[in-house]
Amino acid sequence: MPLHPIILSDDKRGGSPDTSVITKTRPKTQRPPLYKVLLLNDDYTPMEFVVHVLERFFGMTHSQAFEVMLTVHKKGLAVVGVFSFEVAETKVAQVMDFSRRHQHPLQCTMEKE
Repeated sequence: MPLHPIILSDDKRGGSPDTSVITKTRPKTQRPPLYKVLLLNDDYTPMEFVVHVLERFFGMTHSQAFEVMLTVHKKGLAVVGVFSFEVAETKVAQVMDFSRRHQHPLQCTMEKE
């Protein structure tokens, strides 16, 4: 004859035993703020140099870079990427340094999104 286990309860009220659930609350982490990197138009930097900068530092294809360059030329500025603070800061520094080394007054800046 098979044996069946007998379950005993410590609950004196006749119901199920008391159970406690421990919950941990995790602090809500916020995403870091993002920053727009902007390229500004000037009357001296050659268009092909701007295209080269966009390809080199922002990973754009030639046709994407050309379209953005035209936007900068026509509207005075364009957002060329959105990044974390550190990445945006690095991109701005790279573009500004590269432009100065090639004797162009191209301006690149960043602002909080």
